[in-house]
Amino acid sequence: MGKFDDLSEQRRRGLEKMESVYGFDMTDGAGDFFGITADHLFAEIWNRPGLTDRDRRLLLIGLLAGSGGHDVLTIQIPAAYAAGELDDEQLREIVIFLCHYAGWPNGARINSIVEDTIAKAERRRKAESQG
Repeated sequence: MGKFDDLSEQRRRGLEKMESVYGFDMTDGAGDFFGITADHLFAEIWNRPGLTDRDRRLLLIGLLAGSGGHDVLTIQIPAAYAAGELDDEQLREIVIFLCHYAGWPNGARINSIVEDTIAKAERRRKAESQG
């Protein structure tokens, strides 16, 4: 029996997609905001045909970069990297591209997130190879 089996089909789909997108375990939440996020945004919008999760992620990263959503970028960039949707070279290219559209200060903050993400992954790989 799965951890979401006791929930509605829509909430289960939403929480499963949230885990996939965010890259960490989710639990059911309370309130209208959480319900709309899980049941509509993730169960419906993130599961629509026509765009891949990577496509959606790239759109979201661009939007967040342009609007200064760096707190959410600290979730989305590592999640995209961990999911194999974007590699080192692609993340670094995104930084260069976005600097020219979102401004250099925004790009510099994104660069910090990207380089931190890559460095943490490299440290994890080294630790796993030694242990």
